[in-house]
Amino acid sequence: MTIETALEWIHSRLKFNIRPGLTRIEALLELLGNPEKELSMLHIAGTNGKGSTVAFTRGILEQLGLNVATFTSPFISSFGERMSINGHPIPDEKLIMYVEQLKPLVEAMDKKEKLAGITEFEIITALAFRYFADEKVDVALIEVGLGGLLDSTNVIQPVVTAITTIGMDHMDILGDTIEKIAAQKAGIIKPHTPLVTGKIANEALAVIAQTAQKNQAQHYQYSIDYQVDILENERFNYRDDEIHLLNLEKSLLGLHQIDNAALAVKLTMIYAHEVGLSLSEEAIREGLRKTFWPARMEEISQEPLTILDGAHNVHAIQRLLENLKNEFSGRKITILFSALITKDITEMIKMLQTVDNSKLILTTFDYPKALKLEDFAHLEKENVMLAEDWKSTYTALKANLKEEDVLLMTGSLYFMSQIRAYILELEQ
Repeated sequence: MTIETALEWIHSRLKFNIRPGLTRIEALLELLGNPEKELSMLHIAGTNGKGSTVAFTRGILEQLGLNVATFTSPFISSFGERMSINGHPIPDEKLIMYVEQLKPLVEAMDKKEKLAGITEFEIITALAFRYFADEKVDVALIEVGLGGLLDSTNVIQPVVTAITTIGMDHMDILGDTIEKIAAQKAGIIKPHTPLVTGKIANEALAVIAQTAQKNQAQHYQYSIDYQVDILENERFNYRDDEIHLLNLEKSLLGLHQIDNAALAVKLTMIYAHEVGLSLSEEAIREGLRKTFWPARMEEISQEPLTILDGAHNVHAIQRLLENLKNEFSGRKITILFSALITKDITEMIKMLQTVDNSKLILTTFDYPKALKLEDFAHLEKENVMLAEDWKSTYTALKANLKEEDVLLMTGSLYFMSQIRAYILELEQ
């Protein structure tokens, strides 16, 4: 088996789409010897901010000399980065080995009516848990794939859980109100297991708090149990009942990353307390300062300043607009945008049209659910340009924009993945 055929087999399970429920993943994990029971884990859900929170948390824990595994999605550079240890993606030979182990198990399950049709995400969840357990990592940070309650990661017994933000996304699966979506995310809350929540609107927070109370889970809330003061240049102070940290610096651009960084600090402190780790101020400072997470307000090129931001839903676009106002007020901004048809594209475009001193270009990319330009032809009357080929559009923009301009590429993380690879190849 080669890495290509291994990935081909994994991706062949995409035909089973998203199938909420834990029966199949539980059966597969049992066949693998329940590796999830060997791991010390943190479980992170939320509409946006999961990946950045995982990255900041990993940064702090690595400063303590721990081997930190991360399970995240989607990938930006290579498939293997979805299951990484200390930032290193699973090696191809290990991925092949686990696929060879899993394939016959999955084929046997396919013959049983109740277990047939295990999905791609369920397979890589099981694979990641087996890999992390075999490598004997000290801690694994597990990002929820979709929702929480019925997500295949929700088979774990974490040391601490976290919910970053709640917004309207995946309504076809999670529900059409903020309360229904919050109830799905709150499904990761476990009895007597501490929970940390980020900056969440009251109506969603009420649902989460109620679930925490039912589970007798100690609930640490943003602005109540831990606070931030925003300083100049995106630095911030952090304080809670135990510690007061002044003038913290974070590496990821954007004011919203202060919320994610603060959540990561609280999450790490509670984890350290639960497992008896000593957490120093220096580890927190250095961890936040050194964190890197691609395609999140990432400055990927200069002259003109070129930024990638995977703002892939309405909630993320709102945060992006706040960042643009804060970072680039007064500068001319050209926006190249594409998204998946499963998102509220019309609303996202409307929001992007409000950016001062900007030009909006809508494009498409090579992905099964990428938007179709013909569906948005009417927007040309509203000064939105349509561009069939994003590569030639990018090249032309780089050549013609002024040095002081800003080129922002945003939308689907799958789009960001393709653009990022292309830019890095060009700039080598």
